Amino acid sequence: MDSYKFLDFATRKVMKAWSDREPKRPPVWTPLRKPMSQCRVALVSSAGVARNDQPPFDQEGERRNPWWGDPSYRVIPRGTTERDVRLYHLHIDTRHGERDLDCVLPIRRLEEAQQAGLVGSVAPSHYSFMGYLPDARPFLTETVPQIIARMKSEEVDAALLVPA
Repeated sequence: MDSYKFLDFATRKVMKAWSDREPKRPPVWTPLRKPMSQCRVALVSSAGVARNDQPPFDQEGERRNPWWGDPSYRVIPRGTTERDVRLYHLHIDTRHGERDLDCVLPIRRLEEAQQAGLVGSVAPSHYSFMGYLPDARPFLTETVPQIIARMKSEEVDAALLVPA
């Protein structure tokens, strides 16, 4: 994986230095209010997964301006398979996720966890976004609240984050 694949030399150096200087922060932790075996669970992937009937993530915008990443998201319905999707991420090898969606959005594994009683139920919708967001502000201020609102409307108790 080359996170800097489409960056020019100078931008690559700046991005690497910026990343190295970013302070390490502890994760925000919110304890569950009930056991996982009683929770409705959704998946959130940063692999840029989009269904074939949805618009692709904007890779050309990123190629034109490597300081920009598409802050939008896609809703991936329960039951979606590899035949239904494409991955639009310039910084990962998308072939793996397109061959086995569970690599980047483990819907079938979550279904198995439900059948085994490890989770209460699988949410009707899962979510994907582009993990490359040099300026995360639009994503955090606009996209994340939209995803949260949709999860609340579907009574999701827990979200599992799946990094690409």
